[in-house]
Amino acid sequence: MRKKILSAIVSSLLITSLCTSCVQKGDETGDDVNKGTKTEEKIKVGMVTDAGTIDDKSFNQGSWEGIRRYEDEKGTIESQYLKPNDVQETDYINAIDTLAETGSKIIVAPGFKLETAVNRSAEVHKDVSFILIDGQPHGGDQKFVNHDNVVSVFFNEHEAGFLVGLAAALSSKTGKLGFIGGMKIPPVEKFYYGYQAGVLYANKNLATKASITDAQYQGSFDNIPAGQTLAAGMYGKGIDIIFHAAGGVGNGVFNEAKARSEKGEKVWVIGVDSDQYDQGILKDGKIVVPQTQKEVDDFLK
Repeated sequence: MRKKILSAIVSSLLITSLCTSCVQKGDETGDDVNKGTKTEEKIKVGMVTDAGTIDDKSFNQGSWEGIRRYEDEKGTIESQYLKPNDVQETDYINAIDTLAETGSKIIVAPGFKLETAVNRSAEVHKDVSFILIDGQPHGGDQKFVNHDNVVSVFFNEHEAGFLVGLAAALSSKTGKLGFIGGMKIPPVEKFYYGYQAGVLYANKNLATKASITDAQYQGSFDNIPAGQTLAAGMYGKGIDIIFHAAGGVGNGVFNEAKARSEKGEKVWVIGVDSDQYDQGILKDGKIVVPQTQKEVDDFLK
């Protein structure tokens, strides 16, 4: 049954689309394991969060929602997640160990930061299957290590970024566009490269005259105030649309865009990874945020 569930979870997550230390089930309760209703026939699926929280409106939340949706629809798994005490390799390893020791037979690891931890844990827990999103196992030297119990999942971020660039070029009133990334890693860079290509295509084929006049990487995925500061600087220079691929940092971009829009400024932010529609609703009901959605939740479902 485990192979069938693993295959279903992985195969349903392989589409990228443009659209719109505590183990837990539901709310966080410290270091206690919340196992939910115990059913012997169900396979336990665990998830270790990357930097950020389970409700970060981005990668972690999308991954967890996909697992929970599968659980609700299929009823063949019992899910739990664990937020490590910190974001070092040892913290991730300890989290994985805890999940495995509490019965998880499939463990989802969202993010490249878990690559070395999964590499080590796959050797230790050979009876556990791992789904590593946006990464591949290695021993710290970036040399891929093949494990029979690890599935690596990657997305075509550049394709979504291209469509964002196209939409931004067609929508901008000032012709000035911005980009805010989290950490400068391949998935985030791919969003930016696609964004650049989309703007160039629109200029060449659709008579737009837009350009990306500022692009910055904040260096993390959870520094919300820094995201707002970067956005304020860009909007202050006449940029009217910012595309962010920055995880929780993007919440700060939303905050700045909404604050300025409430004052009557015509600025926009394009979100990423998960459904961030609600974050772009102003008091008068207007929407300030189109988005590119990675749909990690649908993939994991």
